[in-house]
Amino acid sequence: MLYPFQGKTPTVHETAFIAPGVHIIGDVTIGEQSSIWFNTVIRGDEAPIQIGNRCNVQDNSTLHLYEEYPLILEDEVSIGHNVILHGCTIRKGALIGMGATILDGVEIGESAFIGANTLIPPGKKIPPRTMVMGSPGKVIRELNDDDFDIIKLTIETYRLKGQEFKNITPL
Repeated sequence: MLYPFQGKTPTVHETAFIAPGVHIIGDVTIGEQSSIWFNTVIRGDEAPIQIGNRCNVQDNSTLHLYEEYPLILEDEVSIGHNVILHGCTIRKGALIGMGATILDGVEIGESAFIGANTLIPPGKKIPPRTMVMGSPGKVIRELNDDDFDIIKLTIETYRLKGQEFKNITPL
């Protein structure tokens, strides 16, 4: 459901898929062919949240921010199940694994891969094309071709699945 807040109404591109049970509040923009999956909350009640084109935010994720820290997902970003994003920037082509928590002022570099259950503490800058794991997250290596294939496959699978789900009528 879309909720206006303090005169700001979410803007969702007509080609995006928004699953039942999703709550999008306030100053939120979602780009074309993006998909927001079941029971996700995106709360732009303090500042704008921008979600680019062909992004996916999977089930049960929470996106929020403080006024001084924008929340931006560039194009072709994949956010796994149960992820918490708070006031961070995720650059193009990055994949955030299930259960990860990314905090205020963090910048995840282009095509970076953040492992499941990883915690990225406030203000950390993650280099592009790296794999990060742990709590707190640490760069463990540079990505290889197999990693890039996984990221691309995940993004494309969710793009296609979102378009398919747009045509399903719940029973």
